Amino acid sequence: MDGGEFYSAYPRLAKEVKIGPPFLTKYERARIIGVRALQLSYGAPPLVDPRLVGSTNPLDIARYEVDNGLLPVSVYRYSGKGRGQAIPLKTLVELGRKLLGRPPY
Repeated sequence: MDGGEFYSAYPRLAKEVKIGPPFLTKYERARIIGVRALQLSYGAPPLVDPRLVGSTNPLDIARYEVDNGLLPVSVYRYSGKGRGQAIPLKTLVELGRKLLGRPPY
C-alpha cells in the first residue's frame, strides 16, 4: 500500500479515531506489552493458551495478546486542546491491519 491510499482512507476513519493515527503506535504497544508482561509474571492468568503462542515467557504471551487485540483495554489519547478520546485496543489493531496490511511496528 502506498502513501496515497493511506491518506485517502484516513478521512473516512476520522469519525472513529479523532485523535492521533488510526493505528497503535510503537510507544503505545511497548507500554501495553510491558504492563501486561508484568501482570503475567506476577501470576495473572493469560488470555490465550501458552501452547498456541509456543512459549511460556510472559513477554511472548503479552506480545501475542496485544498484537491480536485480545486485551480488554483502551488507549486514551489527548489532543492539544485538552480533549481526549478512549480507543479500544482491538479497534486500533484492526484499523492498523486494514490500512497498512501489516502492523505499523
